[in-house]
Amino acid sequence: MKSQDIFLLIKLLSLEKLGTHIEQQATGSVDEYGLALETWQDWSAEAQPHADLNAAVPDEAYTASWFASHYSVRGLAESTGISKSEVAAVLKRCTAVGLLKLDRYTQRPTVNRTGLWEFLVYGLRYVYPAKPGELTRGIATGVGAPVFANKLMSGGDLLPVWPDPTGNTKGLAITPLFKTVSHAVKRDPRLYALLALADALRLGKPRERIFAAETLSDWMELQR
Repeated sequence: MKSQDIFLLIKLLSLEKLGTHIEQQATGSVDEYGLALETWQDWSAEAQPHADLNAAVPDEAYTASWFASHYSVRGLAESTGISKSEVAAVLKRCTAVGLLKLDRYTQRPTVNRTGLWEFLVYGLRYVYPAKPGELTRGIATGVGAPVFANKLMSGGDLLPVWPDPTGNTKGLAITPLFKTVSHAVKRDPRLYALLALADALRLGKPRERIFAAETLSDWMELQR
C-alpha cells in the first residue's frame, strides 16, 4: 500500500456520495457536512477551478456519461493529479487487499468502507505520520479545515496547512498524503473534508481524532 492508494480510495468515497446525489437528481447548496458549498474553499478565488457540486441532472444519458467519465482511469487521473498508469496500479493494489471491489451491477470500483475506516482510524497515523513543520501559507487541514468549523476549538495554536501559494491560511506546514492533494481538493468539497478528517487522525489531539473518527463513520454510514 502507498499513500496515493489511500488518497484515491478517499476520492472514490467522495465520488460515491456525489454519484448518489446525481442519481437522485439532487439540488442544493449545502452538503451532508453542513458546509456551504459556495464558501468551502480556503484559497484565493482566482485559484478555484470548476468544482463538482450538487447539480440537477437533465437526463439518463447525462448521468451515464458523468459516471463513465468520472470513474474512468483518465477521469480519476484528471481529478486527483495521479498519473493514469499509477491510478491503474492503485486500483489493482486496493482490489488485491480487499479495500476495493467491482460493483456487480455497475462494474464501478466500490470502496470497502469498513476496512478503509478501520485503517484510517487505527493505522494511518502510524503508517503515514504527520508532524507540523515550518510556518507557511497554505490550505488549512485537520482541525483548521471548514469541516471542523464550530465543532472544536483549536486552542489558539497555529493551524496545520498544506503548503500552497494560493492558500488563505498561515500555519504550520503538513506534508499531505500525496503531492497533488492541494490540486485535487480545489475541485471537490467532499474530498477536502475527507482528507482534512484523515489529517486530524494523522496528527490531531485525542478529541480531534475522536471527532474525525465519528464523523467519518457517520459519513460512511457504518453500523458501529
